[in-house]
Amino acid sequence: MLFRIGIILSLFLLLTPIPCQSAVSSIDLGSEWFKVAVVNLKPGQPPISIAINEMSKRKTPSLVAFHAGSRLIGEEASGIVARYPNKVYSHLRDLISKTFPHVSKTLESLYLSYDISPEESRNVAVFKTENGDFTAEELVAMLLKYALGLAEAHTRGTPVKDAVVTVPPYMGVAERKGLLVAAELAGINVLALVNEHSGAALQYGIDKDFSNGSRHVIFYDMGAGSTYAALVYFSAYNTKEFGKTVSANQFQVKDVRWDAELGGEHMELRLVEYFADEFNKQLGNGVDIRKSPKAMAKLKKQVKRTKEILSANTAAPISVESIYDDRDFRSSITREKFEELCEDLWEKALVPLKEVLIHSGLKVEDIDAVELIGGATRVPKLQAKLQEFLGRKELDRHLDSDEAIALGASLHAANISDGIKLNRKLGMIDGSPYGYVIEVDGPDLPKDESTKQLIIPRMKKLPSKMFRSIVHNKDFEVSLAYESDDFLPPGTPSLTFAQYAVSGLADASEKYASRNLSAPIKANLHFSLSRSGIFSLDRADAVIEITEWVEVPRKNLTVDNSTSASTNTSTESSPSNTEESSEKLNADDGNSNNSDPSANDSSTTSLSTEKKLKKRTFRVPLKIDEKTAGPGASLSKESFNEAKSKLEALDKKDEERRRTAELKNSLEGYIYDTRDKLESEDFAKISTSQERQSFIEKLDEVQEWLYTDGEDASATQFQKRLDELKAIGDPIFFRHNELTARPAASDHARKYLNEVQQIVRGWETNKSWLPKGRIDEVLKEAEKVKNWLNQKEAEQKDTPGFNKPAFTSEEVYEKVLDLQDKVTKVNRIPKPKPKIEKPMKNETESSGEKADAANSSSEEGASQKEQTTSDAEKPSTDGKADAQSKDHESDHDEL
Repeated sequence: MLFRIGIILSLFLLLTPIPCQSAVSSIDLGSEWFKVAVVNLKPGQPPISIAINEMSKRKTPSLVAFHAGSRLIGEEASGIVARYPNKVYSHLRDLISKTFPHVSKTLESLYLSYDISPEESRNVAVFKTENGDFTAEELVAMLLKYALGLAEAHTRGTPVKDAVVTVPPYMGVAERKGLLVAAELAGINVLALVNEHSGAALQYGIDKDFSNGSRHVIFYDMGAGSTYAALVYFSAYNTKEFGKTVSANQFQVKDVRWDAELGGEHMELRLVEYFADEFNKQLGNGVDIRKSPKAMAKLKKQVKRTKEILSANTAAPISVESIYDDRDFRSSITREKFEELCEDLWEKALVPLKEVLIHSGLKVEDIDAVELIGGATRVPKLQAKLQEFLGRKELDRHLDSDEAIALGASLHAANISDGIKLNRKLGMIDGSPYGYVIEVDGPDLPKDESTKQLIIPRMKKLPSKMFRSIVHNKDFEVSLAYESDDFLPPGTPSLTFAQYAVSGLADASEKYASRNLSAPIKANLHFSLSRSGIFSLDRADAVIEITEWVEVPRKNLTVDNSTSASTNTSTESSPSNTEESSEKLNADDGNSNNSDPSANDSSTTSLSTEKKLKKRTFRVPLKIDEKTAGPGASLSKESFNEAKSKLEALDKKDEERRRTAELKNSLEGYIYDTRDKLESEDFAKISTSQERQSFIEKLDEVQEWLYTDGEDASATQFQKRLDELKAIGDPIFFRHNELTARPAASDHARKYLNEVQQIVRGWETNKSWLPKGRIDEVLKEAEKVKNWLNQKEAEQKDTPGFNKPAFTSEEVYEKVLDLQDKVTKVNRIPKPKPKIEKPMKNETESSGEKADAANSSSEEGASQKEQTTSDAEKPSTDGKADAQSKDHESDHDEL
């Protein structure tokens, strides 16, 4: 019975569709660090969690380095910053789609002396490395590919291709497009770019209930390189779910203001300048360590630690070994001095917060909470200034300042993903941080409000679609620009960020000029503001409206209405009613296929035609060519493919490097492990001293090669050396393992042979229907196994331990498995069903059975008697039908 149930369950599992496992992730890409959050509904794992890197850390440095022919990312790159600062590239997110002059100025302010040059077509910076030349987009793609690898390692086999990437609110259209290109190069399907404050708002509101009252919350974020304040309104609304009215939470971003050049790093630079001056004074001789990239890299690294210490202490030391010309630098600073050095920064830090309140019309007391996120908000002086301005004794820190954005963004990824749906949702209404203007320019186009207009105001809902029409008959150009100089992405030299040439309108106008135009030709322009905050011109078409006389079937008329029909025809054809007819057709949206249900009526008397004015609308697609110049220009297909090939070559090289390192470690580990084992007493039992000595000499030979010529060997060479050693060592290790494995296998076999004897006795008692020949086969097979085992054990006693064993544990288990298979097959033989014959009833019994139900007991006895007689006539194996039936039932339950 249990066996049958097992078979049924197995079939059921095979037929039941297995749910597809999928996961999505979010990548919080910052100037200094990035975090990866994963949403994975796989059983046994937390649904939302932070992925750790190879150092078991929850955040990873946003660094890419090239050294000794290898590419290093994250923690590996961080390890060589002090020694090779010119080879470690940082702040890459903030350099995407920036002009070469802006990149050069930014790097200079951070004391980063990379070898860069301008790229001709887009005027972006190209970073010259020992592994090739790369743009910021390509370097960011390396970071994103690494982040995706962390996500996939975290899911333990579940593929992760869909992700959202967070961006600071001040990131412009060109920068966002560049980030999407980087993600595409990394092989990531970006569901959306998410503003950082929206990610934090999602994390804040996901576990709260706003049905009892709305709430205004300001998210104040000071990271490494920037600061912003976002005003978010949390509320609830009623919606239908499974036919019931339920309350759902949502939030709307009302406003966001920022300072893109103020962050924790700017505080650190004040300390760097202070200590650089102090060291220069100590050294004298007019030396300025600012001109030494290595010295500044070491100083910046120690300053970061000093600032962290000052957040919890009133004073902190600084110590830099061999900072310059083999000289050490040691000093200290008080928190009071640090705050004095950053005096002007504290007031600047309040500006985004003040602007949000001013433009929203809210007062400080109208704000329910001010949540602090970002690493720099841990600075005590900044917190004190915020408390003073807000008039509060305590600030709100309900969110993890480092991980809130990543975790919140992962919720958004799950909500918009096709593969994962979460039960808990929070409606999100984000807005565009920038306002956008369109301008149309071309021959004979006037410069007025019709050709230049604000189409996207600030905080316009994401995503949105809109279109504009212009009356024109010639080809023209369209420019997209930011609303004003007050809101421009950092380093943006011009308000205009995209240009398009729209063609085909002149040809369409010429084609239809000879027709009777009912309205001037116009062009419809269709724009979109994507979920990622990218504003673009998607398509354009020409709209031509023509009114002309066309012959149509005359209205079907009956005999009774022939007179009035004649009058109607005359009136409709008269010029005085042309305008009315045109307006009617216009109301029908230019549909020229008018029909009358009476057309096929049997009373039709005339099928003649008549002329009518018909208005027809033609829509002709126009061609759009992007003419954007500079960093915002899209990559050509050739440039993209070239960049993709470069990154794939690096990935392949990195994979080979990892494989080489793993094989080198495996070879080294095998040498040390084997040498230790050969010195143990157990190996003396299964190998000769000469065999062991020869093996040790081979190990020494390979070890010497490993630390000399093998330092720069390839993975193939390491694998070859390892295989050579294993060819000698595997037989020895096999004999050593068999010392314990073989006796254990023999004990297992003998135990099962005893069980077989018990099983056969049970068959003879409880399963008498089993064929005797099949049972004898099992007994013969068991005897063969027993004899083979006795013979082999005897041979093994006479076999030296260093020779090939007479038999192995694997051979024993194979013998036992074959025997088990035979036993199972016999045990499954079902009991044959008994033949049932209906007893012959005489007429008296039949009539008595029909006449008197009270004689049922005597009739039952008669029936049993007849059944016994019938059974006696049938052949039986043991003559005990009742006992056999009971035994059969018992065996049936047991199986």
